Amino acid sequence: MAGEKKDLDWSNLDFSYHKTDYSFVANWKDGAWDEGALTSDHNISLSECAGIFHYCQEVFEGLKAYTTEDGSIVCFRPDLNAERMADSATRLEMPAFPKERFIDAVKQVVAANAAWVPPFGSGATLYVRPFMIGSGEVIGVAPAPEYHFRILVTPVGPYFKGGLKPITLCIAKYDRAAPHGTGNIKAGLNYAMSLKPTMDAHRGGFAENLYLDSQSRTYVEETGGANVLFVKADGTLVVPQSHTDSILPSITRRSLVQVAEDLGMTIEQRPVTWDEVKSGAFVECGLCGTAAVISPVGTIVEDENTKVEFPQGLTEIGPAMKKLRETLTGIQDGALEDKHGWVFKIQ
Repeated sequence: MAGEKKDLDWSNLDFSYHKTDYSFVANWKDGAWDEGALTSDHNISLSECAGIFHYCQEVFEGLKAYTTEDGSIVCFRPDLNAERMADSATRLEMPAFPKERFIDAVKQVVAANAAWVPPFGSGATLYVRPFMIGSGEVIGVAPAPEYHFRILVTPVGPYFKGGLKPITLCIAKYDRAAPHGTGNIKAGLNYAMSLKPTMDAHRGGFAENLYLDSQSRTYVEETGGANVLFVKADGTLVVPQSHTDSILPSITRRSLVQVAEDLGMTIEQRPVTWDEVKSGAFVECGLCGTAAVISPVGTIVEDENTKVEFPQGLTEIGPAMKKLRETLTGIQDGALEDKHGWVFKIQ
């Protein structure tokens, strides 16, 4: 059972860092990971010559812990986060943290911070952020000789202000990822380059950018922090795919596709051109990811003369996105049957 909770205004939490009781820490040296342990020290001490500072060896993950209706604390598909983080680490010549140890570390740190897992029905969750950095000293261009793995947790509210109010995107003038580059891994370097376009979008009154492929600038890829979904007038779910392997493989997207299949929806996973979007082919649009599950998109603006509105999701979340979101969150919360064994019980 979840037990006593911290005295917080759970329903009004924003998406920001709140220091909790424990983090999990492990270190890699001389070819092996140490045993790892929980720590109440939330600071990291590194040499000025640590690899993270010079050659950006950093990968991370994001998942959530929830309190279910019966008071249990659960996580959602941590095995897939472990696998994706291992893939990210391999791409950057970092040692993968073993899958079973990753899952166990998530269990340890969430259980140790059970009082910080928001109560059922509050709309808040405990965000779980595993990350790994090159901690050993390196001055030549090479992988670091040592690595630091850590999991921090923090209670959070909605990712976008306004919750399920449809947001407005703009077409980014910048590129997100090079063809066959690092767009398909979850590394800090991908997000550093997105900061300026994101802030430019915010300064222009937009919630986020929609990136087109950098090779031809004709295909829809994703936003700075989420995959994109579309719905046709006949209810078909269309999931954009990349010709050049530059879209992050979202665990939430993968889960929503399975949910759509369970609901009997027709699904198309294929490249989607921006021209197709502009043609009015879709009646709903949404962003999907761990932080928001689904955020409805009402409008996408290319320039002052080109604006695409999604008629069934313009003022409120559309029916297909609403059904998908309610079904997935119902599975996560324990209100609906977990047919696929996605929910991992912490305590």
